[in-house]
Amino acid sequence: MPTIVVDVMPKAELLDPQGKALAGALARTGHSGFAGVRIGKRFELTVDGPVDDALKANVREIAEEILSNSVIEDVVGIHYEVSNAELAAEASDAASVTDDGFGAPAGETH
Repeated sequence: MPTIVVDVMPKAELLDPQGKALAGALARTGHSGFAGVRIGKRFELTVDGPVDDALKANVREIAEEILSNSVIEDVVGIHYEVSNAELAAEASDAASVTDDGFGAPAGETH
């Protein structure tokens, strides 16, 4: 099943206390080279059918109105993610199809 991922972050101009605490912990534990840390949220919406333009518009609306607080947060990304199961199924389908378009049963090579 397709998954749509929505990433939400605090607005850049606002203080991120969790990020500040984590930045301090990194410095205290000897992990240097980081100018700052910001912590956000990730939402994964599993879809029952195909991802079309209407669904994408609906997800954008949900992200702006429900998943984020527009006063203090920005929706920074919405993208489609393919699961490992989907990748495995696609690879299996591709491997079983011969040049003539007919698939051989698993384990057989003709």
